[in-house]
Amino acid sequence: MTVLTAVAVGGLPEVREGDDIARLLLEAGAHFGDSDVLVVAHKIISKAEGRTVALSAVKPSEQALELAHGTEKDPRVVQVVLDETAVLVRAERGVLICRTPQGFVCANAGVDSSNGAPGTLVLLPRDPDGSARALRERLRQLSGAAPAVLVSDSFGRAWRNGQQEVALGCAGLQPLEDWRGRRDANGRTLSATWIALADQIAGAADLVRAKDSREPIVIVGGLGRHVSADHGPGAVALIRPPSEDLFA
Repeated sequence: MTVLTAVAVGGLPEVREGDDIARLLLEAGAHFGDSDVLVVAHKIISKAEGRTVALSAVKPSEQALELAHGTEKDPRVVQVVLDETAVLVRAERGVLICRTPQGFVCANAGVDSSNGAPGTLVLLPRDPDGSARALRERLRQLSGAAPAVLVSDSFGRAWRNGQQEVALGCAGLQPLEDWRGRRDANGRTLSATWIALADQIAGAADLVRAKDSREPIVIVGGLGRHVSADHGPGAVALIRPPSEDLFA
């Protein structure tokens, strides 16, 4: 029988630019080992890396003013979204669906004001996989343990209401588990079963913390069979290439 545990870490202070998240985690009394998975909300990674923008410093362009017209969006927010966008996939009824430079397709290029300082927007990490690897190495340096690390965020899903936590960055874990070619319980060969393991773990972690709980890190146990000594390919392996977009 497999037992899965998920424990939200409390006692972390407000993270600011330059903060050492690994040290803050240890100072909060967190206990983890090499077989655990740490799921870290991207907001604290972004804040520590200085990935925030003060609205007072933003001057909206003509495109931003046009897109904001007729909606309740602040043109300055739209400008920051455009600055974080590689391709504007859709702009309709005040909704901006963007492909980011990191390859994510999401609303508003992941730009968000929740859990940020007043008048400030929080952006996605520039390199979420790199952030996950750096945090894992820092944890190894400070504690001697190297758990897998996921950097997560909430994304909407096409054709489904609500948001779901997904992995933006990944280190020490194969983000996908490929069952294609294996057989099911009745002996049939599986042809399409490709499990988004990192996303599933991110979603499980989110069940034990509320959006207003100030518990941005969750320690997930019971998945040691999936944790690897090497960092692995990263969450970039989860991104479907634009050439496979059936709806473009």
